[in-house]
Amino acid sequence: MRQLNDLPLCLPADLSDEAAAKLIEFLYELTEALESRYFVQLRRYYHHANHIDQSDLYLATDLGPATEPDDPPF
Repeated sequence: MRQLNDLPLCLPADLSDEAAAKLIEFLYELTEALESRYFVQLRRYYHHANHIDQSDLYLATDLGPATEPDDPPF
């Protein structure tokens, strides 16, 4: 997770409590508007990313060909 100093924008350190609350409220509303506007693209992106992650997991856990049931493990 990014730290405050890692952000590429300048955030005033001396906001009042009310101003900080209004800023957060604005950001939540902006996020909601963006999610609503770009819902299809976001869903497509995360579905694709999840599919890739699952493929990587499958490849990482693939232990080769399955052994025959009557083949002893040792």
